[in-house]
Amino acid sequence: MQAFLNRPLEGDWPFLWLDATYVKLREGGRIISMAVIVAVAVNTDGRREILGITVMPSEAETFWADFLRSLTRRGLRGVQLVISDAHEGLKAAARKVLGAGWQRCRVHFQRNLLARVSKTNKPVVSAVVKTVFAEKDRDQAHARWREVADNLRERFRDVAELMDEAEYDVLAYMAFDESLRSKLHSTNPLERVNKEIKRRTNVVGIFPNRDAVIRLVGALMLEQNDEWAVSRRYMPVEKLTAICNDDDETAMIAAQ
Repeated sequence: MQAFLNRPLEGDWPFLWLDATYVKLREGGRIISMAVIVAVAVNTDGRREILGITVMPSEAETFWADFLRSLTRRGLRGVQLVISDAHEGLKAAARKVLGAGWQRCRVHFQRNLLARVSKTNKPVVSAVVKTVFAEKDRDQAHARWREVADNLRERFRDVAELMDEAEYDVLAYMAFDESLRSKLHSTNPLERVNKEIKRRTNVVGIFPNRDAVIRLVGALMLEQNDEWAVSRRYMPVEKLTAICNDDDETAMIAAQ
């Protein structure tokens, strides 16, 4: 399991998903809640792999940066987009350590948005916002986003302000080929993984230390990775190759 978690990472990994599940453990004589972070990425062969896990006391930028640097030391490179929930610390760390863009999970964003309106108004606001995601063209999606925000502003100022703030983070996935977008707009690729982690850690209840968490979750992730290794490709190879080639050409032009 340790060999799996510390293995060298070869080639380019264009897309990286990060998500957290919280567990309770004993540390310093008291019971505290800590974040179990799982990193999943897709390589240029279109294969999905679990790159690593860590246990962090909080989701502050310094902890995210340490974890991402541990991945780069093992060979992580070529990341173009990091997909996660809204964490300013992660967003800053992804930019500094990986030089990558950030996609705010669309599913989590919609939950955050609907938390700002009453129960009776949730269906209406949800339906209107979803019209943005029905757009296929990037420019039209942004135009529709601003139109929806302006239409909601008078009755739902909090909703409109959140839309103003989150527009480019939530629509970052629109910069990529349409065939990839359903996998890029949210952390859904990690949902099943997190559910299994939660199911197994709930049985334990309170862990004696961080190492115990790593042992259990690491074993689960090794099993999951083996399952993905024999399943069909997660993304089409030709699209991923084109993305990486375009990125290489851009880097060469910038260097010149």
